Amino acid sequence: MKRKLSLLLVLVMLFAVALSACNSTEEGTEGNEGTEGNEGTEAVNIKLATGGTTGTYYAYGGVLGTLFESKIDGLTVDVQSTGASKANIVLVCDDEVQMAIVQNDVMDYAYNGTDQFEGDKMEGFSSMAACYAEVCQIIANPDSGIATVADLAGKRVSVGDAGSGVEFNTRQILEAYGLTFDDIKVQNLGFEDSANALKDGKIDAFFCTAGAPTTAISSLATTNDIVVLNVDGEEAAALIEKYPFYTAYDIPADTYPGMTEAATTVAVKATLIVADDLSEDLVYNLTKTLFENKAEVEAGNAKGSELDVNYAVEGVSVPFHPGAEKYFKEAGALS
Repeated sequence: MKRKLSLLLVLVMLFAVALSACNSTEEGTEGNEGTEGNEGTEAVNIKLATGGTTGTYYAYGGVLGTLFESKIDGLTVDVQSTGASKANIVLVCDDEVQMAIVQNDVMDYAYNGTDQFEGDKMEGFSSMAACYAEVCQIIANPDSGIATVADLAGKRVSVGDAGSGVEFNTRQILEAYGLTFDDIKVQNLGFEDSANALKDGKIDAFFCTAGAPTTAISSLATTNDIVVLNVDGEEAAALIEKYPFYTAYDIPADTYPGMTEAATTVAVKATLIVADDLSEDLVYNLTKTLFENKAEVEAGNAKGSELDVNYAVEGVSVPFHPGAEKYFKEAGALS
């Protein structure tokens, strides 16, 4: 009888210990679930897709990741090197990342299922903010007699890598001037290869969509005379009307060695996109943090100087995430 009572007592004690441990675990879980940061954001990790490790997207994304983590308690940001715009959109829509930097023209193609995404309309992403300009630059050899876009007819022209965003920019700009790829001698070269080919007299002009100044063009201009063509007037107006992701952009004189006059062209924008299923509060806080800490972004990357709430919403054709929209309405950039 005593043995039975002893066994019963042991079982009761073990049950009490187990119950106590269970209650302790539940209390700890409840405490973690309620963690909130400076901006009222719950503890969360987001992955930010950028571009190649030597490119602007990756460097800019690193600055943003550090900023967001320092200003929003409980938030961690994993900045990832990727294949840039098209790959980034796919990553967001496949739930592999929650945030990405992309060109606003490429995200327009994805949202509508056109051009690079022909027949493959993407879903699951929204706009957060346009950050800085990626300028459509057309560089020509002055000895070729090219002074305007129309003069490219019959010339040897590099239009960017095959299937790239630059190639689509080229098609659209030529279209505004009544030209097609059939009217030029097409070569598909990247920026550095294009600059070298022009330097060696193998091409007459090339298209380059990138922040100005662009290293490849700067290097070329130190040894060779160049002409920076204008995309302006009624042709630019027609281009922007048909493709609303373009905006007008002025390239100042002296941007490149020997460039004595400003040039007027168009630009697309490096834009932050986010997954649709991110909370409204989180995206609001991310957007607010970005624009209320411009000086810190600029200190980390020169492109931060272009942050502006009004610029951030112009030329963005994909709907904004409700959190970003809320911030821009408060800031007066959206009605």
